Amino acid sequence: MSTPATASASAPAREQDIVLFGATGFTGRLVAEYFAEHAPRGVRWAIAGRNREKLEGVKRDLVAINPDLASLSILIADGHDEASLEALVPKARVICTTVGPFGRHGQKLVAACARHGTHYCDITGEVPFIRASIDENHDKAVETRARIVHCCGFDSIPFDLGVHMLWDRAKKDGHTLAWAKGFAGKTKGSFSGGTVASMLALMEEAERDRNVRRLLANPYGLDPDPKRKVGGHQRPESPDQRGVRYDHDLGRWTAPFVMSAINTRIVRRSNALLGGAYGKDFRYSESMSFPKGTKGLFGASLLTAGLGAFVAAAAFAPTRDLLAKRVLPKAGEGPSKAKRDAGYFEVHLLAETEVDENAKKERLAGKVIGTSDPGYGETAKMLGESALCLAMDGAQLEERFGVLTPASAMGMRLVDRLRAAGMTFAVDHA
Repeated sequence: MSTPATASASAPAREQDIVLFGATGFTGRLVAEYFAEHAPRGVRWAIAGRNREKLEGVKRDLVAINPDLASLSILIADGHDEASLEALVPKARVICTTVGPFGRHGQKLVAACARHGTHYCDITGEVPFIRASIDENHDKAVETRARIVHCCGFDSIPFDLGVHMLWDRAKKDGHTLAWAKGFAGKTKGSFSGGTVASMLALMEEAERDRNVRRLLANPYGLDPDPKRKVGGHQRPESPDQRGVRYDHDLGRWTAPFVMSAINTRIVRRSNALLGGAYGKDFRYSESMSFPKGTKGLFGASLLTAGLGAFVAAAAFAPTRDLLAKRVLPKAGEGPSKAKRDAGYFEVHLLAETEVDENAKKERLAGKVIGTSDPGYGETAKMLGESALCLAMDGAQLEERFGVLTPASAMGMRLVDRLRAAGMTFAVDHA
């Protein structure tokens, strides 16, 4: 169950604590079910979308889970209709949305939240959408005291909060971090149809727009200023991993991780928004890990080749269309509950502290573990707890507003919530 919390006494009065936008989609339904089972008594939440008939069907299913939801409000709005968003957004303290691809369907919603001082969380992994959100909404959200928090699902909470957890431990020992590495380990699950749709939309955008390609290639593309040095220091080179490598710190073979293109940018933005608190020259990288030895080398090589083939196919319109029509899951599709419950993921992290005045440094090891399909069950849990944290825990969060990251917006408070919800966040000396 979620950790009970009370709303901040200074929070503005709204009709709803949380409005779930996109509740009729596959992932949206899972988030609605999570709220039905885990939202603390007294939390006022509603479901929203374009189609009242479909929303009524979702409500019936929710009432079967929790009869107390017979009075659950249904709100009608369209992400492309500014008038409907202007009516919806001021009613909520938090808008929680699963409607993607976000670059196509989410820009007006996030802008409305920034204007009205409404907190916001989503599960996007789209770098261009987030960059546009920063450029267009950050200053306004700071002015209205809104927390706009992207990437509150499997991308990028395990990695963003995992690194934040390592830094929190190092800070207690009086250290900062020289570097951290994230490794995607054992995983059972699948990409959601919505995630696939977002990936293909991003590839289409990159094919036609050189500026998008440049943004995607910039390791610091989501920093407050992607081109500027931080604190007078040149930022360290941080290219994404392209091929198979043996990581001597981990003692295992590694391969490129498809989600590192978003996760690494979010971790670096967290450090930038925290004023470089992780470390003056902090470096972060991310990959998939395989066993040492010939078996691990073969597995890492096979995955690297497969990922390269997928990216090549998705980069061009004819093969991209073929993938979308015949191979990949469609938006709105997803696995059965039995398959979701059988899923899991493990993320492992390593970090080394900067040398202190006694010329000492230490190694830290962390892990983040989820106990259901990462793209569905755990993503619904992470997004749901993010929304509850934004709605109910304001008095316990730092006074930081604008377009944020999970770590810079909610930090260890959200870690505590996710631990209480059944996820593992653990750190110790390596």
